[in-house]
Amino acid sequence: MTEQEKLPENVVFVGQKPSMAYVLGVVTQMSNGQKEVYIKARGRAISKAVDVAEIVRRKFAQESRVSKIEIGTEERELENGQKINVSTINIALTK
Repeated sequence: MTEQEKLPENVVFVGQKPSMAYVLGVVTQMSNGQKEVYIKARGRAISKAVDVAEIVRRKFAQESRVSKIEIGTEERELENGQKINVSTINIALTK
């Protein structure tokens, strides 16, 4: 089983694509009947994840609300063996 198969459908990981690509993903999940969608990001993508949540909430799904925000830190190991801390965010949008 690959890692993609283990992930729940209601999670949108924010990365380097334009914000509207992730907004479309969240709105699609909500229109497919998901009651709660999680927007996850780490590092520099955190600000984009916040933008995605606000765009969805204000423009596309006014009935949705932010039900939970979790922040944290992951320890990552670089190729050279050096360990770094990376900030993470998990935003739960509920219909």
